[in-house]
Amino acid sequence: MTVAQAVVEFLGRQYTVDTVGGQSYRERLIPGMFGIFGHGNVAGVGQALKQYQAADPTLMPYYQGRNEQAQSHQAVGYARHTRRRQTYAVTTSIGPGSSNLLTGAALATSNRLPVLLLPSDTFATRAADPVLQQLEHPHGYDITVNDAFRPLSKYFDRVTRPEQLFSALTHGLRVLTDPAETGAVTISLPQDVQAETMEVPEEFLAERDWRIRRPAPEAQDIAEAARRLRAARNPLIIAGGGVLYGFATEQLRAFAEATGIPVGWTQAGVGSLAWDHPQAVGAIGSTGTTAANALAAEADLIVGIGTRYEDFTTASRTAFQNPAVEFINLNVAAIDAYKHGTSLPIVADARKGLEALQEAVGGARVSATVTQQVAEEKARWDATVDAAFAERYSPLVSQNAIIGAANRAMDPRDVVVCAAGSLPGDLHKMWRVADPYGYHVEYAYSCMGYEIAGGLGVKRAAVAEADGQDGRDVVVMVGDGSYLMMHTELVTAVAEGLKLIVVLIQNHGYASIGALSESLGSQRFGTKYRTLDAARHTFDDGATLPVDLATNAESLGATVYRIEPGETVIEELEAAIQRAKAAPEGSGPIVIHVESDPLIDAPSSESWWDVPVSAVSALESTQQAFQTYTDHKSRQRPLLGGRAPGEA
Repeated sequence: MTVAQAVVEFLGRQYTVDTVGGQSYRERLIPGMFGIFGHGNVAGVGQALKQYQAADPTLMPYYQGRNEQAQSHQAVGYARHTRRRQTYAVTTSIGPGSSNLLTGAALATSNRLPVLLLPSDTFATRAADPVLQQLEHPHGYDITVNDAFRPLSKYFDRVTRPEQLFSALTHGLRVLTDPAETGAVTISLPQDVQAETMEVPEEFLAERDWRIRRPAPEAQDIAEAARRLRAARNPLIIAGGGVLYGFATEQLRAFAEATGIPVGWTQAGVGSLAWDHPQAVGAIGSTGTTAANALAAEADLIVGIGTRYEDFTTASRTAFQNPAVEFINLNVAAIDAYKHGTSLPIVADARKGLEALQEAVGGARVSATVTQQVAEEKARWDATVDAAFAERYSPLVSQNAIIGAANRAMDPRDVVVCAAGSLPGDLHKMWRVADPYGYHVEYAYSCMGYEIAGGLGVKRAAVAEADGQDGRDVVVMVGDGSYLMMHTELVTAVAEGLKLIVVLIQNHGYASIGALSESLGSQRFGTKYRTLDAARHTFDDGATLPVDLATNAESLGATVYRIEPGETVIEELEAAIQRAKAAPEGSGPIVIHVESDPLIDAPSSESWWDVPVSAVSALESTQQAFQTYTDHKSRQRPLLGGRAPGEA
């Protein structure tokens, strides 16, 4: 068989095996392949997919896409919703087809989510040299476009001889299914090698199981963690994505209820605990709630579970102000368990770690004073969100009210999807999630354009999960800036009849970076969609661009509901979402277009994010911003978990 045929048949027979709470699961690791064909892969992987489609359509179903980056986003969305048990493969041609995948590779690796990338490469034999779309380096002729994947992937290999395929695929899938190492796995396939003949042992093509490792914690670490928990006066749990990927939500709830310790969550950890649970204090950090941030400032012990502690979580290392604060980091990945100077890393599965911790702490519980403080801070924030959701403006509404309308109109099991702009921060603060699968915001890479493509991946997973039963609706919330970056996967949804609901918020610019620019003294420079004033060469003051995104979505085949500005916008938006939810599966994508006022901010998190301000400026606004920046910078700690110099 050809190398490409061996790739396709091998991938079609790989399974993940997982055991959680005594229940075992076995699922297709790669249930399908995305691809756009060019001269690099049409005669290789393209031919193989066509051949198997004719012989056995279930072996490796092929799915079209409109952009290689978007195809990788679909795979990542699917992988996250399936809790890293499954993902898709993506085949591309050479040159721009391959390099279009680079952002997708970085996104997958940043989020610790598996995706299998199969970019084609130039001739290994150099028989045709240079071939169309080949990148030449005079100082290194073996360098190709695909070498750019090396720093973006958790595993990279190039198959320049057919015999290398065996080790390339097995090592690649080893990394793909490792919860501590997973991310983008890139296997570069030269276009001539794909079509070469090779002898393939039958055992290589037999079904193979890949067991997901769930390592248990070491007893010594758990004993020390329990000792510190019993001694702590103001402990706080930070729940990250590892709680969800470890299927540990019930264990977290039981641990929080038994100990009374409040729980805040990262972007990836939303859904770890229902928003109205007594111990749930919501999002933490720069886009957090005042409840979580107030408790974090006083905490003497932080228990991080499955979090990588990105700067939004730590408020750029200003969130934890208690000079005696210590960290217990429970994480399946050592790189995260050891972060920020922790004195007690626990490298283990979140579920097994929580079970061991609860048994070890016995009947230890926080004081009545802490319990009362948690309730008061939680009530204060809930009232703040209630007020934000109740905002009414005419003719334009706030994004806060739009989020509230979507939250009310959706069922608890539905999934909200977002990635970039002001929406992720506002959703993190205010979205009231009741289901572990109900919140899907890509924020490790915060990639504009992920929303619709990633949402399609979530939708595919939700349809497979339902298996003919009533499933979850997937609602993408996206601003006009991200929509214009990558919206063409709506065509993919039309082609397959996938009912993806998209709430498209039009505010004629970049709301998030505009607000940030203003706070940094740059006066929203370059963030408005306006016509050019040629005399002053500025886009800040011209007429609003005559762009009609609703008509654009209609032209791609989507059903569009237009919400016109006015006093009843919020009521109409809720009704439109419910109408979209009532549409039958198979009816294709539905886009709901609504305008908002980008100048109305979400409630303050009473926190900070470190974005440097020019130290010298002729602008008075920048001078004032620099003074504010200096004040915040003074609260930043050089190493979390350690005491500052001179402190006892």
